[in-house]
Amino acid sequence: MVSWVMTEFAITSLGDRVAFDHHGSGGPAVVFIAGAGPHRAGDPGTTATATLLAQRGVSSIVYDRLGRNESPAGGDITLERELAAVAAMIDAAGGSAVLCGHSSGCAIAIEAARAGLPVTGLVLWEAPFMKDGADTREWIDEFERRLDIGDRDGAQRQYMRDMPAEFIEMAQQAGIWDGIVAQVGSLRADGRSLVAVSAEPLDRVLAPVTAPVLAVVGTDTFPGMPEAADAIAAAAVDGRSERVPGAQHMWDPEAMAQRIAQFVGRG
Repeated sequence: MVSWVMTEFAITSLGDRVAFDHHGSGGPAVVFIAGAGPHRAGDPGTTATATLLAQRGVSSIVYDRLGRNESPAGGDITLERELAAVAAMIDAAGGSAVLCGHSSGCAIAIEAARAGLPVTGLVLWEAPFMKDGADTREWIDEFERRLDIGDRDGAQRQYMRDMPAEFIEMAQQAGIWDGIVAQVGSLRADGRSLVAVSAEPLDRVLAPVTAPVLAVVGTDTFPGMPEAADAIAAAAVDGRSERVPGAQHMWDPEAMAQRIAQFVGRG
């Protein structure tokens, strides 16, 4: 069962207002960083995971990324602004936290740790690190070109170009495509973090990260994801990779809560 909590708000060092839910109190802390698209109202799986963690004595924060749901943000939503939001969430969590990144949120989590934020560990769910640096930059450069000229629909399609075509068709049939496009500006931070992570070998990228790193993939995942997780584990100073029950790029809340609780010493 998902427990009800009251939405809280924090102002980042750069002046953005971030909406978040704080589940549990005391004990080790976890901040969830969503990937491309999800926000609290449309991501019951993460909220369920946070609720289960609270029952295990782990406090956690689920927040709306800048430019999504109750965290509106004008102008260019840069990676620097998103990292300031992560810093505000860590502060709200008690001053230090494990970051749990989902998909491209993994790259943002890594960048937060590299930036020296008080990160005590990284749990990276299905990090999409399958492209080399040149391919990633070409993909994101074209995404940003379309975004900058106001072609928001085209920018969203460009960002999703390697995803199954039926994802867009399903979103259109469900009547949610326009809502997805409306928050496409929030993906600039995802793109910039992915470019940064792919710009050099992973062992160099992760060299400044001394906290433990757990790279996780689902038991029914996309091609290339397990190999990416293994590469992260091999490159990290203190890393490992595992499979946890999950499908279609989302984890099973009970299984993920149990694994995160173990990671923070409450398993």
